[in-house]
Amino acid sequence: MVLVADAPLEWRVGEFVLSLTAASEATKRAYRTDVSQFAEWASRAGLGSPGDVDRRWLRRYVAFLSVRGLSRRSAARKASALRRYFGWLVRDGAIGRDPSIALAAPAGTGRLPRVLGASEVSEMLGDGTVPDDATELRDRLVLELLYGSGLRVTEMCQLDRGAYRVGDRHLEVIGKGGKHRRVPLSDPSIEMLAAWRNGGSDDFDAQRLGRPADRDPAALIVNLRGKRLGPRDVQRILDRHAALPTHPHALRHTYATHLLDGGADLRVVQELLGHQRLATTQIYTHLSRERLREVYESAHPRA
Repeated sequence: MVLVADAPLEWRVGEFVLSLTAASEATKRAYRTDVSQFAEWASRAGLGSPGDVDRRWLRRYVAFLSVRGLSRRSAARKASALRRYFGWLVRDGAIGRDPSIALAAPAGTGRLPRVLGASEVSEMLGDGTVPDDATELRDRLVLELLYGSGLRVTEMCQLDRGAYRVGDRHLEVIGKGGKHRRVPLSDPSIEMLAAWRNGGSDDFDAQRLGRPADRDPAALIVNLRGKRLGPRDVQRILDRHAALPTHPHALRHTYATHLLDGGADLRVVQELLGHQRLATTQIYTHLSRERLREVYESAHPRA
């Protein structure tokens, strides 16, 4: 499906996105994409505005997504975006009835996230010593924070200089919905953060930035343009250090799973990850059980 840059004004997609004041920038982008794609599809079907949409049309759209080969997880996310969009239109008085109430969408696949093996983690992170090279220090710091503190990629990219104070053992993180939380730091993370704040960042700016004066003054970690790291920057860092193709979020999955494997309480892991609902964290208990079964079957002679 081709994404239109701007949906017709009648669909008020821009106003809807502006109403999402508590949502992260990534969530806003996803909702803009999902609702704009629906508006394009509906316009091609002859629907001129949201008021022309009824439950039948929404069901047809969900079926259309399935026919186009979209995963069940993605289709469920798009249906959720439409429920929020039409709910907003009702509250705003733009339409009288919400056609998305009880909109059925396929459930997610339930696929378990990939967890890195101990050898993969060790090869990626090294022995924990602070690198002399400023770029390598930056890269290792990013990887240590993703695995050692279980940060989301967006949380990593949003880190400000004030998020860490030299000598502290915690990091101030802005999570989903703008919620703040303090996460503990691993010993290697503390050493690398201290080195980064005590000259490493300045060395990186002087050696790698074409125009150091253009550096974002608030950002803790920047890319080669002096701007905040973006998800693609983080992926490139991971590509340089991972033995196998790995998504940055796999480090967060690995962090949570290793905590549970080590005996951490589920609610403690929930707090560390910044999950609002315990059910979101419970997927890792399933994952840990699967890992234990694998170890049992590979190690026990009568398995």
